[in-house]
Amino acid sequence: MSANPTNGPGGITRRNFLTTVGAGAIGAAVSENALAAGKEVAPPQVTPAGRSVEVALRVNGRTHVVQAETRWTLLHVLREVIGLTGAKPGCERGECGACTVLIDGIPRYACLTLAVEVQGHDVTTLEGLMDGEKLGTVQAAFVEADAFQCGYCTPGQVMAVEGLLRANPNPSVEEIRRGVSGNLCRCGAYQHIFKAAHRAAELKAGK
Repeated sequence: MSANPTNGPGGITRRNFLTTVGAGAIGAAVSENALAAGKEVAPPQVTPAGRSVEVALRVNGRTHVVQAETRWTLLHVLREVIGLTGAKPGCERGECGACTVLIDGIPRYACLTLAVEVQGHDVTTLEGLMDGEKLGTVQAAFVEADAFQCGYCTPGQVMAVEGLLRANPNPSVEEIRRGVSGNLCRCGAYQHIFKAAHRAAELKAGK
């Protein structure tokens, strides 16, 4: 399974978008048929703009119950409500990958994911890879391979690699390239990032 954040279950893809639009059209047709047949149709449930709802998020093994507007992204809630700032706001339109987190072990863009979407799912952020103050395996490999310069994209790169290695513990160089293809490094440290991913695979295998 690809670790590209746009390919995860429930991710925002062209296929999912078209499927959702199609489902909406079918729902509208069914409602019209019910009305034509004289049947009562329950009115849709609408949450007024600006009204918050209770959202229960399981992040790094801990459940957080927060009040959030339905339009708020997971990135916003993680950073501004829960206080986990590992995921970074970059482009905030699903292009740079700085906000990458794991949802049920699969890399996803937190800026394109609504907080209400992830109820009932496990979210892992950069902070969740650590053991107290001890770096996680992938984080340690990034330090060892000097796989960053400015460091802003590094949290997203680390999460992309973590997700890749959970799905494929021994990836080839090409698989590593594809695994982090959704994460941009404006400093151009890609060769070191690839080395870090390879080293992380070794460390996880106990080598």
